[in-house]
Amino acid sequence: MKLTYRLLSVVFALAFSLFLSPYINAGELESSSATEVVLSVNVNSASATELADKLGGIGKTRAQLIVEYREEHGPFTSIEQLLNVKGIGAATLEKNRDIIRL
Repeated sequence: MKLTYRLLSVVFALAFSLFLSPYINAGELESSSATEVVLSVNVNSASATELADKLGGIGKTRAQLIVEYREEHGPFTSIEQLLNVKGIGAATLEKNRDIIRL
């Protein structure tokens, strides 16, 4: 009798795990695709904190310089204008080109 219960328990556990495996794998796929979300930042409206958080190689000081440049010269009309901000070079601009919005 004990052998029958053990056998049924094993069969039930196996069937249950086979039933749940598609749902477990689907959850793994959803979480991996969520990390691939592309961020963008509008350099004409973002705060210094947002700029520092979203742009690679841009810390709080440079982000503040972007905001100050924008306030002094008006909104950016091209991404290349960021090169006019002290401390932002071509490498930093290229690194962030895909996520910068005007």
